[in-house]
Amino acid sequence: MIDGALADGRGFSAAERLAYARDGYVVRVGEFTAAELEVLRALVERVLAGVVERAERPEARPPMAMADGHRMQFSSRAAIQWEWADGSREVRLIEPFTHLHPRFAVLWDDERLRAPMCDALGVDAVAPYTSKLNLKRPRDGSRFPWHQDFTYWYAFSPATAHEIATVMLFLDAADANNGAVRVLAGSHRQGPAARDPADPTRFLADPTRLDTSTERIVAVPAGSLLMFPALMVHRSSPNASARQRRAILLSFQPAGRRPQRELAWRPERVDELP
Repeated sequence: MIDGALADGRGFSAAERLAYARDGYVVRVGEFTAAELEVLRALVERVLAGVVERAERPEARPPMAMADGHRMQFSSRAAIQWEWADGSREVRLIEPFTHLHPRFAVLWDDERLRAPMCDALGVDAVAPYTSKLNLKRPRDGSRFPWHQDFTYWYAFSPATAHEIATVMLFLDAADANNGAVRVLAGSHRQGPAARDPADPTRFLADPTRLDTSTERIVAVPAGSLLMFPALMVHRSSPNASARQRRAILLSFQPAGRRPQRELAWRPERVDELP
């Protein structure tokens, strides 16, 4: 359990509270210093190299094909999603990842991350749900279509999937050319989005039934935070640039609940959704 967040002054301001309720997201710029980011970026690359080395051992469990044909592999007590391009050995995502190094683990207690999550969830204390290391390598980082995190959380915890919020720490500057996140402002107030019947995974939102007129590109400098709830509809661009776009995502839930790693993955549950 992580508590005491509301008393440390890092919670939402009145303007942020209004924006979060209205638009479904809050951005804070310059929350992490250049020195902190340098340490985190170097650590990400060092830890990632070790994860890839373990995953590529002859005795390691081989990758499996997901419903959409993309590759996932379990190694280092994490799920590794490999990049979508045929033959690519780049990693696009690792979940969870904070157990891979103590410097990552202490981020759960960083008041810059946990305090606003208390306000986002409307609780006095929060606990970890899951963590992700998201990578969009130069010219190799693929897009991710419109979706809600809610749908994925629903397969683990249907009764509380809507009571999870995420804070995203950008280790690199993000813009439209290198894989920026794009949100549909206000979409979190419309409940579960209709799922795409053409999506073999059954988790993506149906783009033909979305009002994309509210789309906003979250272009931010390195060290910025993006905070959003489980029901926010969002996507990300491919990285068409020569620059990195790496990010750390921590998903919080009210204190006293089990983390995702202790819950059963039951993807058939999403058939209960629209």
